[in-house]
Amino acid sequence: MTTDYDGIAEQYQRAKLQPWREFIEAFTLMELVGDPAETSVLDVACGEGFYTRMLRARGARRVTGVDISEGMIDLARGQEARDRLGIEYLVGDARNLSLADECDLVFAAYLLNYARDRSELRAMCAGIARCLRPGGRFVTVNCSPFLNFPAAPSFRKYGFETAPAGEWREGTPITWTFHLDDGPFSIENYHLDGAIHEEALRSAGFREIDWRPPRLAPEAANHAPAEFWSSFLENSPVAFAVCVK
Repeated sequence: MTTDYDGIAEQYQRAKLQPWREFIEAFTLMELVGDPAETSVLDVACGEGFYTRMLRARGARRVTGVDISEGMIDLARGQEARDRLGIEYLVGDARNLSLADECDLVFAAYLLNYARDRSELRAMCAGIARCLRPGGRFVTVNCSPFLNFPAAPSFRKYGFETAPAGEWREGTPITWTFHLDDGPFSIENYHLDGAIHEEALRSAGFREIDWRPPRLAPEAANHAPAEFWSSFLENSPVAFAVCVK
């Protein structure tokens, strides 16, 4: 995992406000989570706590956020200090996660796409599984392992661009560049296909793996007409999954 988020934590926080993230990403994720009331939740790669706070506000009994970036966790703890929701934020690596108590739900928005190879992906999936009770769910969104990024359309109108580096193969880096009002910033993901993901998840103990398509919130029509969103939905650069241990 090579992207250093400590230096871009504030920019990445603002990138969460791009409309596609509300009307596609967050809408789809919250539909997949369903009602988290009275559940214990671990948000892995929680960043500054965007979804961590959302899960707590939706009724989760206990929520813990973990991220490898100290800068991201500092932002999350700062927001918790200003608006106390009872969330604990920890600096930690998904590849060696463990909790004192197993949780009902592990949530991760953009974690698995930082695995550079099969070994790192297996370690992440194993860490997630260790934190889940039997029957617990893992809900996640990642850079799509199914999209052929060299042939993908431009996503510039949504506020970002993607660019694979070199030959399209296992482990190819994919640069995501987000365009903000004060300039762009970039992060790097890696390509591992769907079959590799499923092998890693099953080896970690997940018995059900259900890939889900992105969905568009009805409120998106107030921002732009349906045709504006079609390129994203038909060539989705992100993929959602619900896995059961």
